[in-house]
Amino acid sequence: MTRKGAIMDSRNGIFAGDDPFAIARRWLAEAEPLEPNDPNAIALASVDADGMPDVRMVLLKEIEADAFVFYTNYDSAKGRQIEASGKAAFVLHWKSLRRQIRVRGLVEREEGPQADAYYASRSLQSRLGAWASPQSRPMDSRTALMGEVAKVTARFIGNPPRPPFWGGLRIRPTQIEFWADGAFRLHDRFCWTRQAIHATWGVERLAP
Repeated sequence: MTRKGAIMDSRNGIFAGDDPFAIARRWLAEAEPLEPNDPNAIALASVDADGMPDVRMVLLKEIEADAFVFYTNYDSAKGRQIEASGKAAFVLHWKSLRRQIRVRGLVEREEGPQADAYYASRSLQSRLGAWASPQSRPMDSRTALMGEVAKVTARFIGNPPRPPFWGGLRIRPTQIEFWADGAFRLHDRFCWTRQAIHATWGVERLAP
């Protein structure tokens, strides 16, 4: 295993760098002009109270200096599952680049000014929808959902605040794997790991 800052002759080109978050931001920037839709879409995994895995697509909204952030309804299935375990994983895959990033880590809420600012940046319809939808819960019909939208529209007169049950989830990873397609299935994989959130990263090549 090679520690952060050390030189690996085989980890160059698209894998080069001493900061996995900088590499992730670079890969995402390269994918943005190539992917036809949502280059920031991630398959987010969690587990329920019985240990049954669950996965769904969400949009990654920010790659911070030491974390990945997305937003959701905290009362949704994913919100409740992640709250209970404090952990989550995701994969970010780009067919255009033939690359993917896998992340596992610990999760905390983002409920401050950063969440307020992101919520305010959304379209009015999306902001109203966040209030109206009892996400992941059974509903009688789409008509009932639109009725709830009408109610919150009248309630907030076009300027809804961020709901207290809606905000950010920040994944602080303990593992990040970068994968790139190789000829004859001989793919390139480099896995960054750390024992704790503020520990030093180690990086090693994995077999394809």
